[in-house]
Amino acid sequence: MFTLSRLNSGLPVLTAPTSGTDSVTVLVFAGAGSRYEVQKTRGISHFLEHMFFKGGKKYKTAAEVSMAIDAVGGSFNAFTGKEYAGYYVKIAADKVELACSVLSDMLLHAKFPEDEIEKERGVIIEEYRMYQDTPMYQAGWDFETLVYGDQPLGWDTIGTEELIRSVKQADFQRHKDELYTPDNLVATFSGNIDEKQAMKLGQEYFGAIGGKKKQDFVAVKPHTGKRITLTNKQTEQAHLVLGVEAVSSLDSDHFALKLLSVILGGSMSSRMFLNIREARGLCYYISTSTDNYLDTGLLSTRAGVDQSRLHEAISAIRHEYDVCAKDGITKEELRRAKDFLKGKITLSMEDSEERAHFFGKQQLLYPKTRDLPEYFEEIEKVELEQVNALGKNLLQTDRLRLVVIGKEKDEKKLEELIS
Repeated sequence: MFTLSRLNSGLPVLTAPTSGTDSVTVLVFAGAGSRYEVQKTRGISHFLEHMFFKGGKKYKTAAEVSMAIDAVGGSFNAFTGKEYAGYYVKIAADKVELACSVLSDMLLHAKFPEDEIEKERGVIIEEYRMYQDTPMYQAGWDFETLVYGDQPLGWDTIGTEELIRSVKQADFQRHKDELYTPDNLVATFSGNIDEKQAMKLGQEYFGAIGGKKKQDFVAVKPHTGKRITLTNKQTEQAHLVLGVEAVSSLDSDHFALKLLSVILGGSMSSRMFLNIREARGLCYYISTSTDNYLDTGLLSTRAGVDQSRLHEAISAIRHEYDVCAKDGITKEELRRAKDFLKGKITLSMEDSEERAHFFGKQQLLYPKTRDLPEYFEEIEKVELEQVNALGKNLLQTDRLRLVVIGKEKDEKKLEELIS
């Protein structure tokens, strides 16, 4: 399913070939997410992601970067999370060298020109405001802040206006030099490509990346603060997130948590969807999901509801949590959840971009990179008793945290609903 080799520099090159596709995705993962920031650098990881696209040695401007890929119908983008950042080009297989050329020029020769920094400040400020005006997204970030408090995992990835308006060229260069090193990167090739070709391209285009990782993130610290964040905003819907701090991606219950999430609200046949949307007509969107980090995690349900039915919706979600904690799940639910999760992963593997993400993220973050049979084996290992014990432990009243964005003003009432 995948092979792993290393360049002379030590940079891992992961190849995940697949038949039946004419595309290749080249994705470079970096252990350079926002968890690596401190107060004075909040937002630099995300800003740096933007600046990598502003031109280097061969492709001197943002226009040249985009035109090179657009000219052959490819797609490219980047993302910044809490624990990693990624840069990818998805392209026709016979154009894969162009993908490597663009990405290597960015990673090796990005110049971070001052005039582009000044222009990009405005772009990111507008991105910041866009998210503030999109409460279904903002509620999720507020939930992490509520659970983790004033530490990197509790900070929005986009950062602070202060940083966005003040960061300099030298700051970007320093951040890049400290984290974009062979021992903190993974070059992933997926799709219509084999290991021999990937290694040849890897050495030619990424072999010159050097240095040693100079910093790591600080482990999450316990946080005990408020149980509710209420933001009064004139929205058409009330947006809510109700959930708990959960186990980490390295915990023995990691796969049990994924399955519990699917059963609670991960599909259209889940408890939340059937009992709250379908049976009560309380909302259009409702879902339960997990956020997985190396030393902690989250399990949360989010929904958008009519302002007048907010309290009813919170009570209904709370009820599903209580029932799950008290009575557990059934064998049939666990079987369906396992098949659902495996099926979703199987379908995603048909896309070279998704395939690159699946394997590359594992290689960057985890002690072991599992192929699909091994990954599915971990899913199948999960026992009913394990999921029920986890649900009973996590879904306790004193662990619940709630975020609401909308016209609601009665925080005391919200406190009563989750107590």
